[in-house]
Amino acid sequence: MKGRFDFTVEQLGECKIPSPIKLSKTHGDFIANYVRDDEFVRYNVDVYDDVLETEADAYANNLIQKAGPRENIYFNPAHVNAGIVTCGGLCPGLNDVIRAIVRCLWNRYGVRRIHGIRFGYKGLLPDYDYGTIPLTPDNVDDIHKTGGSFLGTSRGGGDRTIDIVDAIERLNLNMIFIAGGDGTQRGALDIAEEVERRGLKIAVVGIPKTIDNDLIFIQKSFGFDTAVEKATQAVAAAHMEAHSQINGVGLVKLMGRESGFIATATALASHEANYCLIPEVPFDLDGPDGFLASLADRIQRRHHAVVIVAEGAGQELLKTTGDKDASGNVKLGDIGLYLKDRIEQYFKENKIHINLKYIDPSYQIRSAPATPTDSVYCERLGNNAVHAAMAGKTKIVIGLVHNKYVHLPIKLVTLRRNKVNPEGSMWRDTMDATGQPVFMVNDKEAALKKLAEERKKADAKLK
Repeated sequence: MKGRFDFTVEQLGECKIPSPIKLSKTHGDFIANYVRDDEFVRYNVDVYDDVLETEADAYANNLIQKAGPRENIYFNPAHVNAGIVTCGGLCPGLNDVIRAIVRCLWNRYGVRRIHGIRFGYKGLLPDYDYGTIPLTPDNVDDIHKTGGSFLGTSRGGGDRTIDIVDAIERLNLNMIFIAGGDGTQRGALDIAEEVERRGLKIAVVGIPKTIDNDLIFIQKSFGFDTAVEKATQAVAAAHMEAHSQINGVGLVKLMGRESGFIATATALASHEANYCLIPEVPFDLDGPDGFLASLADRIQRRHHAVVIVAEGAGQELLKTTGDKDASGNVKLGDIGLYLKDRIEQYFKENKIHINLKYIDPSYQIRSAPATPTDSVYCERLGNNAVHAAMAGKTKIVIGLVHNKYVHLPIKLVTLRRNKVNPEGSMWRDTMDATGQPVFMVNDKEAALKKLAEERKKADAKLK
């Protein structure tokens, strides 16, 4: 993504307290080093032939602060009162993140007051009266072995900023760790700004939990790798069913409201999908160049097919109310069941026998324990979140950029959603893996115009 962005990290104050973590300031002594505030990762690494002066300026100045333990910290560990909250839908790795934060606070910094806030932001609202859970290394020791959230989670409540900050004050918290996606992190930014308006010294640090992998600037959100592994198992089952039947069709609906990363990565990982339908790439159902005609051609040639569809794909084909859920997301129509019915209807009308099997593994995926790769990622995200909060960083999320852990301002990562680039290498490789047509639309010119308009709107949000 081209442009110049403000990656400045906000700080509660000067760090004057020596860290209890004893590391090194020099190289070559085989002891891990502290991370300094003037250590950065360069955001722009691509080089273009048509580098303009403004792009060169962006290349030189888009610097993202590295995460990690500082030599001096802002908070006295003996005075720290920390809170942890998990918000939104379930996601593999939530318990790993909780465990990592608790263990780092307790074992590395000596913090002894850690509150687990139950059931998302609603756990901070007085009318729900859920109370908190005291967290220690003992009671979180084995939680990473199970899925779900040890603290519980819920959607909504994040817009009641005044009530939430009142609760944070009543609990006497001076740092809060918030695991959630873009909606949750927007709420976290509102909380941090209300904290600032009240003149309070409370660090607000986010951990990027969105299984759809749709937070911009962040290389990957936790839970994504686990989702792809579990989704690949569902596609393998669909392929076995389809391949074993006369004109078998396996249809798998995967998560991805506005971004088709899970569907795309699953198609690449499995190499058993023949179609991958995602929100970023339009398709027609009917007509000579539509999806159904292409699927019929595939069935007549190969006698089986596997279709992956992301939940947000093809929403323009459905009748939706525009209503929103508690998280502020538009309620989607069920593209999976709609496609199932339309496919069966189309082949029946054309007197072609098929045997269709439909699989929707969404909630099995969301509730699964993290895979080892994700577990490692969650551990390191949690540790770096603690280091950031202890050093007085606020209004940030911990992210991975170019395989480095960094501090990213919440206001940047929530500007718009990250999406699969139809002109990028990932989608190109997905097309190679599936063998599907580049376009399954009857009016290519109109489709391209619509895509260009959507991209222009998305880019405008970053300015």
